[in-house]
Amino acid sequence: MAPSLDFSNWWPKDARKGTPVVVKMENPNYSVVEIDGPDAAFRPVEKNRGKNAKQVTWVLLLKAHRAVGCLAWIASLFWALLGTIKKRLIFRQDVAMASEKLGKGKLLFTVIKAFLVTSLTILAFEVVAYLKGWHYFRNPSLHIPRSTDIQGLLHLVYVTWLSVRADYIAPPIQALSKFCVALFLIQSVDRMILSLGCFWIKYKKIKPRIEGDPFKSDDVEESAYEYPMVLVQIPMCNEREVYEQSISAVCQLDWPKDRLLVQVLDDSDDESIQYLIKAEVAKWNQKGVNIIYRHRLVRTGYKAGNLKSAMSCEYVQAYEFVAIFDADFQPNPDFLKQTVPHFKDNPDLGLVQARWTFVNKDENLLTRLQNINLCFHFEVEQQVNGVFLNFFGFNGTAGVWRIKALEESGGWLERTTVEDMDIAVRAHLNGWKFIFLNDVKVLCEVPESYEAYRKQQHRWHSGPMHLFRLCLPAIITSKIAIWKKANLILLFFLLRKLILPFYSFTLFCIILPLTMFVPEAELPVWVICYVPVFMSFLNILPSPKSFPFIVPYLLFENTMSVTKFNAMVSGLFQLGSSYEWVVTKKAGRSSESDLLASAERESKIMNQLQIQRGASESELAELNRLKEQKEAAPVSVKRVNKIYRKELTLAFLLLTASVRSLLSAQGVHFYFLLFQGVTFLLVGLDLIGEQMS
Repeated sequence: MAPSLDFSNWWPKDARKGTPVVVKMENPNYSVVEIDGPDAAFRPVEKNRGKNAKQVTWVLLLKAHRAVGCLAWIASLFWALLGTIKKRLIFRQDVAMASEKLGKGKLLFTVIKAFLVTSLTILAFEVVAYLKGWHYFRNPSLHIPRSTDIQGLLHLVYVTWLSVRADYIAPPIQALSKFCVALFLIQSVDRMILSLGCFWIKYKKIKPRIEGDPFKSDDVEESAYEYPMVLVQIPMCNEREVYEQSISAVCQLDWPKDRLLVQVLDDSDDESIQYLIKAEVAKWNQKGVNIIYRHRLVRTGYKAGNLKSAMSCEYVQAYEFVAIFDADFQPNPDFLKQTVPHFKDNPDLGLVQARWTFVNKDENLLTRLQNINLCFHFEVEQQVNGVFLNFFGFNGTAGVWRIKALEESGGWLERTTVEDMDIAVRAHLNGWKFIFLNDVKVLCEVPESYEAYRKQQHRWHSGPMHLFRLCLPAIITSKIAIWKKANLILLFFLLRKLILPFYSFTLFCIILPLTMFVPEAELPVWVICYVPVFMSFLNILPSPKSFPFIVPYLLFENTMSVTKFNAMVSGLFQLGSSYEWVVTKKAGRSSESDLLASAERESKIMNQLQIQRGASESELAELNRLKEQKEAAPVSVKRVNKIYRKELTLAFLLLTASVRSLLSAQGVHFYFLLFQGVTFLLVGLDLIGEQMS
């Protein structure tokens, strides 16, 4: 007899309640009814049993309506994309062609065009062969037919192409792909180690701390000694949108007025902007802020030349520290009190770097993707390197330097466009240590248009390679430890600045499309799908609210590899654009948490009278004229989109490769190439920076 498997009486929630009642009838015509309790007859009926056919029909109709609505939304989105392509690419309405100033840029575009023409030719040939049943690549057991099996001239050409492809084209592509995959894995391991270091910091709660209250003194007469002399510099150039915000924020820093000096370093070549900045400086000067306006007559060296000129002033010798803020940065009033005390009793400390936070990170898809990258940069890269190595690249702003460290390291040099990284490397070679404060955040902006972001990324990736050429001999001959030299050369420069854009562009934009036309050199699925998704997951961890954008982030990073690779090559070989500086366009965004308080806005009219008293009649007349022009100017300016030819050509190359992947029934490759091609198309048509509803 089989054992009973009824365990219902084990569970307390199913225990029977009440006293069972058994009714027995003498007449067997009636059945026996057993009632467990008074509530047994009134238990709710299952929901599914209560539904009739009409209700099920309505539920199915509702689900079908939702599905049709989703399909209609996708169709409308696709139709809008086609309309935009027609308007911008065919009719050229409100678009401008992105200029190719460099010979190497044109050379890269020519190479990509050659790949596109070749791929279209091979695709047409493969389609004909597929329709005729010559698709030998789909069955590995098939061999190349003998000469007696040749069906005609076209078949002979196809068989010859198979032989040439297998013997001469596939081996070099396979070798290059293996090399790029190896670099990809090395860089992925580096990212994983950084992420594990960040987890360890979070777990152990490791962070720089200030012991006690550095500003509290028992002796009233010596209380001022606790506040060192601090110089604050605001370098700017034609920053009409953000100059007022940055100057206002810096002038409200909580620091003794007699121990603080603000330098507004204006390199603007627009006289109207110069007058506006002078008026803002005059306003805060009337309020008792120790602020100076400086304008160079000879504007050389970009930002490095501006800072070098300001540091050459004689009165700078009286100051011990210098804080630097770009024109769009708005520090909190307690910024100096959170950063400067770290220098106390730490004579080897040369730099204290704060983190950036962004006022416009949710403005559009482009700003959201930038926020993911920069959050990983600060949360993981800067913090881990600061805790375990006491070295990282200076971000150029939102940091406090010990002036002695700047002077002993050679000061600001005008030899590259990454003067911040240059001074950081030279200070590290001189034995100075750095501290990164992840909890101290400074409000700023990220570029909202693709044009501005593209120019910024070009400068950020060409400058390090140019700097690497210049400082490599100094690194080798320096007296620092060998492991520090290896970290600088192998990790800081080669792996994170050179290898990353090289393998990203070569592997996903060149080799992957080629493998569709040369199946003998096929890339494995884990290289295309699993590892990139896992690394994107690690990159997005510091900004968990951005998880819905993980797929666009992965595709957009591969798309930006074209710009980064081009910039890396120009910086490495010192081409014309390696020393090109374009000021990043700002929008002047503000938020509820910024330092432009409502009280400041209300008192602006009252302070205007004081400004007029402190200004000359000519300056006053000029200011009035500028204000009238500003009020009469149109509020909105029509945007002109750009067409980026390299991105568009790569888009069609990837889409062509996706069509070829259908012939070989490679599903993962098809979807990746399709989505990557669409992303290149969106970027090429300047749609990635459009406003989002």
